[in-house]
Amino acid sequence: MDIQQFEDKGLAQYSYAIYSEKSGEVIVIDPARDVAPYLAYAMALNAKITGVIETHPHADFVSGHLELHRVTGATIYCSKYTHAAYPHVTFDDGMRMMLGDIVLKALNTPGHSPDSISVVLVYKAAPRAVFTGDTLFVGDCGRPDLRENTGNVIVSRNELAKQMYHSLHEKLMVLADDVLVYPGHGAGTLCGKSLGDADSSTIAAEKVSNWSLQPITEEEFVVALLSEQPFIPKYFPYDVAVNREGAPDLQASLDKVEVVKGVPAFEQNIVIIDSRPQSGFKQGHLPNAINLQNGGKFETWLGSMVAPEESYYLLAENEAELQEVIRKAAKIGYERNIRAAAVYTKGTETMAPIPLADFREHPEQYTVVDIRMPSEIEEEPLFEHAMLIPLDQLRERVSEIPADKPVVVHCAGGYRSAAGSSIVAAALKTQTPVYDLGEAVKEFMS
Repeated sequence: MDIQQFEDKGLAQYSYAIYSEKSGEVIVIDPARDVAPYLAYAMALNAKITGVIETHPHADFVSGHLELHRVTGATIYCSKYTHAAYPHVTFDDGMRMMLGDIVLKALNTPGHSPDSISVVLVYKAAPRAVFTGDTLFVGDCGRPDLRENTGNVIVSRNELAKQMYHSLHEKLMVLADDVLVYPGHGAGTLCGKSLGDADSSTIAAEKVSNWSLQPITEEEFVVALLSEQPFIPKYFPYDVAVNREGAPDLQASLDKVEVVKGVPAFEQNIVIIDSRPQSGFKQGHLPNAINLQNGGKFETWLGSMVAPEESYYLLAENEAELQEVIRKAAKIGYERNIRAAAVYTKGTETMAPIPLADFREHPEQYTVVDIRMPSEIEEEPLFEHAMLIPLDQLRERVSEIPADKPVVVHCAGGYRSAAGSSIVAAALKTQTPVYDLGEAVKEFMS
């Protein structure tokens, strides 16, 4: 027997392959959009992928479950409450499947979503591991506020929080202490609020260190779980719907993206996402372009600023970077929205560096726009009288920013402020200077 964990660092997402040497079969759990790693894993073992388990319709990424089914003939398993539109076999409480001498047992564990399941691996008559999807994480549990207005089954966050309490305490905590916990996400995901850095754990360790497994009442748990959850990116409801239907094959979808050689024929009122490093962007870019740099959270912020039904142009500094950001967009199903993609490094618009010495001495002479999340601001407020507009809301609220003083945009480290300052600069145009505080924000932090 072998359990292989696959990690998508950009989305802090884990998927798994379980291999039975006895039967030469592999079951994949919660596959990412790109199915190549799972096919390569099975090929290296001379094994066949015979099953794919979806623990729930994911909100933060597009799953490759339907493509694996098409390519390998593998059966897709999911809860009956998903009401999946793709070919599948239901997998709920009391149901088991055999993988050679391994037994996989379904547990309905609603809470993150009404259709969430966990999967217990039984080997030699003893539970050895549990794949918890977005129900139990290392140090945390899944957020319950993503399905109030999304999916075929709509449930209030309060009701899902109550269900989460019972799923954790009555379904997962009753497993043996030495059972390994394999979660669907790690630190950095927006599917929980305080995940630990480890990629796996045990039931015993989580009983000690995980706040959500402590002996508190249901009412206390609900209050704690609903407090201070992170923002919900615009693309989350869209991905739930895509995953319930099943996504088109990745390469076929990538082949439909129009990659233009030379200068695209840019249409007005269509947003331009320029993924170049901020240094190059500030030296010359197109009017109205947003400087969303190709970094570790590119896909998350793309889907937070651009709506699922909105078309956009995608630019990069070279061909390799362009292909990379197109594939990142595809992870959340946004390759369909690309009007055209191109390598483009020019433009007439520029952004001057912030006059840092003057800003240090006279911050009151600037309008400061803090684009961090409310929880970040509460934890460490930086500038008195700053306007607080989170980055995911900035495009919609940029008209609130006055033009009577120069504007300084900041986040917590410089990545988001590159995007935010480009949005503000495009909106205010020649009315007043707009500056990106960038990494210099760190000198104002305690």
